[in-house]
Amino acid sequence: MKIALLGAGRTGGKVSELYPNTIIFDEKNKPTLTKLSECDVVVSFLPGEIFLEYIEMLIESGLPVVTGSTGFSWPSDISKRLQVKKLKWINAHNFSLGMNLVKAMIETLGKASELFDKPEYHIHDIHHVHKLDSPSGTALSWQEWLGHKADITAERTGDVVGYHHLELKTDVEKIKITHEALDRGIFAKGAIWSAKQILENKEIPYGLTHFSDVVKKQLNI
Repeated sequence: MKIALLGAGRTGGKVSELYPNTIIFDEKNKPTLTKLSECDVVVSFLPGEIFLEYIEMLIESGLPVVTGSTGFSWPSDISKRLQVKKLKWINAHNFSLGMNLVKAMIETLGKASELFDKPEYHIHDIHHVHKLDSPSGTALSWQEWLGHKADITAERTGDVVGYHHLELKTDVEKIKITHEALDRGIFAKGAIWSAKQILENKEIPYGLTHFSDVVKKQLNI
């Protein structure tokens, strides 16, 4: 498997460290259809607005794509276009494999309203000062998994890789779920794992598939 890496920054750089059979595309080596044809799969950690500029080229390349790009909105017809072209793309705001275990916990916590009167939810995320989107895509995903409106706050400080917590508060107790990334390698490992899955796992459908759905299928949850 040869990876075409778009965006070799803080996280993307870890992909090339962990998986040497990678071609890095950046300002000095911009991707073209000819260059991409030498690869088997694309992994992108480009900023969202830049990734959007490459969508048409990536579709034309015919390659499967794994993207952790954030801070943008997908074109409304993207999945349908990929299905027509018989292309498989996987996306995620957070490629931590462990985050999928957290997802199952959050979905359970979302059922608190069946037990408690007016539970309150608070999500907080902390990232490094260079992260542009605030709150993080992961924090927004947590609210989606929760299935309830939550008070979301964000903090940008130092070189924090990624910290999120969800607090459920009732009139008599608090419950908190915390996930902390200790090294950006967890996101690179998840992206590499996804790249292998997208090439080898025939159960992944054509179109745009979320990373968590691929992992859930693997874990049978």
